[in-house]
Amino acid sequence: MALEVGVKAPEFSAESDSGEIVKLSDLRGKVVVLYFYPKDDTPGCTQEACAFRDLKSRFEEAGAVIYGVSRDDIRSHAKFRDKHGLNFPLLSDPDGQICQAYDVLKEKNMYGRKTIGIERTTYVIDRDGAIAAVFPKVKVDGHAEEVLAKVREVAG
Repeated sequence: MALEVGVKAPEFSAESDSGEIVKLSDLRGKVVVLYFYPKDDTPGCTQEACAFRDLKSRFEEAGAVIYGVSRDDIRSHAKFRDKHGLNFPLLSDPDGQICQAYDVLKEKNMYGRKTIGIERTTYVIDRDGAIAAVFPKVKVDGHAEEVLAKVREVAG
């Protein structure tokens, strides 16, 4: 079931690249950008992460926090963060529970082989924990700027 604007965002608890446990309920009062990406240190995922990194101060000015989510483990996240100077937390979802709750696991066709993987998707969650925007099937170019514009609108 796809999550729609206006519904309560699914609660989650996940370990970040720094070892901290992040819970959505602890983020009430902030606008949350939750972006799902397929794999650490791959070209599109690196480009997307660096775009969010470069705009982080603008997101903060608008009252938002950014979290990247993939199924990679904490060690992979830490290497990715350090290699590219990422300045926001990466959350590990090794069992795919968060990905399932946010409906981002999709069948993909890689060189004729069908696999299940993360479809690049971003959610903007408002201060009360409701979904304010969904960006499915993200194209990386210009995406962070598009999300920032939506955050500013949501933050009012």
